[in-house]
Amino acid sequence: MELKIYKDKVEVAREFSSYFAEFVEGKPQVQVALSGGSTPKVVFDVLAADYGQKMDWSKVHFYWGDERCVPPDDEESNFKMTVDHLFSKIEVPKENIHRILGENDPNSEAMRYANLLEINLDRVEGIPEFDLVILGMGDDGHTASIFPHEIDLWDAEDHCVVATHPETGQKRISINGKVINRAKEVVFLVTGKGKAEKVKAIAQKVEDFEKYPASLVNPDSEKLIWFLDEGAASELS
Repeated sequence: MELKIYKDKVEVAREFSSYFAEFVEGKPQVQVALSGGSTPKVVFDVLAADYGQKMDWSKVHFYWGDERCVPPDDEESNFKMTVDHLFSKIEVPKENIHRILGENDPNSEAMRYANLLEINLDRVEGIPEFDLVILGMGDDGHTASIFPHEIDLWDAEDHCVVATHPETGQKRISINGKVINRAKEVVFLVTGKGKAEKVKAIAQKVEDFEKYPASLVNPDSEKLIWFLDEGAASELS
């Protein structure tokens, strides 16, 4: 687990964008799972501004680690957020965008997306292998859409699961922990002081840290990087 701490959200976005461009360079194709949330908005803006014309986007295939069960033009859609902040600003082939169909029946869509991952990605011991999984973390320690009250979904048999937001009851589709930990590299993008307590608990393995799904991210490759701003890192000693 490597911690990279930067001044603010914008610096996190710049440093991650540089990391991502370097990650893609020299590879014939890259399969990446994207995250939703407020921090990726800034990251996608910077990525498009700084590398929109410099990168060969035709070799990057985009998937999502999770999606809200809403139509693709809904303001809550992770797909729509990515279109607004990244895809609308770069040249990326439509066939490289593999969205979760949030408007469909959740259970059927979770099965369809799991099958898509099996078909499109290399599999190691039956588990689809992303080149890179980008994650965020909520104030409650959730990641992707695996929440503390449904932490058992982490080890679900199916590659994709249907999760329920603990407060709104909204259904979400999420990849499970086995898929996350099978990735060649995993990156967390975590900013804001509201995340500091959970960052400390997970990084320093204190309190009941294992009740937070984000603490279970431990890729087999051992390549795990946390990009933090000073706020999120403020309780680290």
